[in-house]
Amino acid sequence: MMLTLLAFLMVATFMTLIMTKRLSALIALIVVPTIFALIAGFGAGLGDMMLEGVRDLAPTGVMLLFAILYFGLMIDVGLFDPLVKTIVRIVHGDPMRICIGTAVMTLIVALDGDGTTTYMITVSALLPLYRHMKMDVRIMACLIMMSVAVMNVVPWGGPTTRAALALGVDPRELFVSLIPAMITTSIWVLFVAWIFGRRERKRLALLPADAVDEDATGEEVIREQMDGEDHRRPGLFWFNLALTLGLLGLLIGGSIPLVILFMGAFAIAAAVNYPNLQQQKDRIAAHAGNAMATVSLVFAAGIFTGILSGTKMVDAMASSVIAVIPDALGPYMAPITALLSMPFTFLISNDAFYFGMLPILAGTGAEYGVTPMEMARASLVGQQIHLLSPLVASTYLLVGMSGLELADHQKYIFRWALGACFVFMATCLLLGVFPLYAG
Repeated sequence: MMLTLLAFLMVATFMTLIMTKRLSALIALIVVPTIFALIAGFGAGLGDMMLEGVRDLAPTGVMLLFAILYFGLMIDVGLFDPLVKTIVRIVHGDPMRICIGTAVMTLIVALDGDGTTTYMITVSALLPLYRHMKMDVRIMACLIMMSVAVMNVVPWGGPTTRAALALGVDPRELFVSLIPAMITTSIWVLFVAWIFGRRERKRLALLPADAVDEDATGEEVIREQMDGEDHRRPGLFWFNLALTLGLLGLLIGGSIPLVILFMGAFAIAAAVNYPNLQQQKDRIAAHAGNAMATVSLVFAAGIFTGILSGTKMVDAMASSVIAVIPDALGPYMAPITALLSMPFTFLISNDAFYFGMLPILAGTGAEYGVTPMEMARASLVGQQIHLLSPLVASTYLLVGMSGLELADHQKYIFRWALGACFVFMATCLLLGVFPLYAG
């Protein structure tokens, strides 16, 4: 009981500190779990727990480091210039079209099921446009994350496979049954984009006439992003495009570890585009700040998750929640699981929820006639909230590339992401994807 109390108090303290900006996420991820682990009496094994957590996330951290450097280099060489020009030509400076286009573009790109890649591609293409149009960058980050969360349910995205493996059900059947809910949630994302577009139209209309150049060409938008020297390499466009498409193809294929892929791709891109040693150093230095800010947060999150797992606080939280569910609520285990998936995939990792907590919830549901497939479907409702978690490494990439603080992003997107969860859940209940009550 004491461990459970300390676990919830630790998470509450952490969230309070970063939401109120008393501490940065980096400092809070390290300091808060350390203090609570010492209070709980785990001082002797604390170092091993921290190292284990950092070790688990080390490949992700290294991958993000070189991924940021790679896509930063691709921005420098002008790989995304044609895409930016096309977007500018289509939207004609209309915030409504930009917002809806952001959602549609991300929903398409996110089909690969990898949030990290999607964030890098979409932010790289859209951030120059948002800044040029003086639009709120929080809108871009919100729409991109919500769109990624919709596509996170594809079998190759991660959560669906985890749920299927944990409960022994067919991943394909699980995914196909959730397609209608994914469609309605996508419509919700487009509706949110429409709301944001209307707001931005009104806000930008109040700015001075010369503040926003609605007739800007793609060249003007791109020129704004240069830091004095033009680093573009138009003569190498097809090489860079082929290299990037090959990288994404291997990434989706999964035959080579992501760390090796991005390290190799960055080395090739830097050597070909900038053969001069000083040029290579300058390009690395230009993106080092963004890369290190993101990677340091990943390693700090490793300390948090390492202590959370090593002290068994994760198990204590899961067991305490399950223990307080009355027998009378047994037939409602599917919607209960759906509701629990929102806070718990935020507070703990997907692995901890799907492999640690879900089997226990499913076992309880089975006693009241809720099938493993129905429980697996219900467990995927909370993915919109999950991506807001400070324990999700790719989230730091999105806010880092967008120039936002994590707390500001969480506050801005939360109600819209929560609405998406309830749209997803309502669709599932109305179509009988999982039952409200197992009679």
